[in-house]
Amino acid sequence: MQAVPAQATGHYHERPVAPFLRHWFSAVWAHQLPEAEAPPVIVTPDGTIDLQWIEGHFRIAGPDKDPQTEMIPAGTAVIGFRFQPGAAAAWLGIPAVELLGQRLAIGTVLGRKGRLLGTNIRNQPDLTALILSIEKSIADHAHHDAADHTMLAAFRLIEGGPPLNAPLIPWLGRALAMSERTLRRRFDESFGYGPKTLDRILRYQRFQRLSRNSQASTAMLATEAGYADQAHLVRESRRLTGSTPAQLERMLTNR
Repeated sequence: MQAVPAQATGHYHERPVAPFLRHWFSAVWAHQLPEAEAPPVIVTPDGTIDLQWIEGHFRIAGPDKDPQTEMIPAGTAVIGFRFQPGAAAAWLGIPAVELLGQRLAIGTVLGRKGRLLGTNIRNQPDLTALILSIEKSIADHAHHDAADHTMLAAFRLIEGGPPLNAPLIPWLGRALAMSERTLRRRFDESFGYGPKTLDRILRYQRFQRLSRNSQASTAMLATEAGYADQAHLVRESRRLTGSTPAQLERMLTNR
């Protein structure tokens, strides 16, 4: 069975997390896979790390810098808690670079503390009630160091994009008062890769947001998102998703 983008199968929705978790997490999402059959899904890098609940167990997903193909059983509901940018490393007590491209059981990362995290959660058919139960369990069992607000600011800077013709690394170094060496180390610790990789990922995310909300041509959207031209966009799309923007649009349209 051919792999498809995750958003091309099943039902997906998200909302902000409960207020008592917003220091650490930006959103909670649920992806319900089809009951009849679930094709392999392609997960595109998005610059974030997730704490996920799948079939009664927590795992850590990401960070990714390449597309990942996953086999998830038909009918499964995947619930994900998206960490605030740069927050996962402090919450987990492990540099993000050690999680790069991984899907790890929470006990592998946090040991006994991680294994206890899901002990009070009961699987139930009502997805809303299940999410509320998971949120409470995370709040009750997790106690961690403060989030890294400097790296959250770094993420927001790249998300907004550097000034026109400003080289990324020197611009970030000046904005964050860091040397290039410190900048690269802090990015590896917080995001799992360097500033240029995060810039590529967030630029593609920017293009996707623009394309969902505009009828402009792909060439115009590519320029607006920060690409040199449409060919540059196509190369990056293949690198991050395995497909061109036109191929992705067809798969989403034909779902």
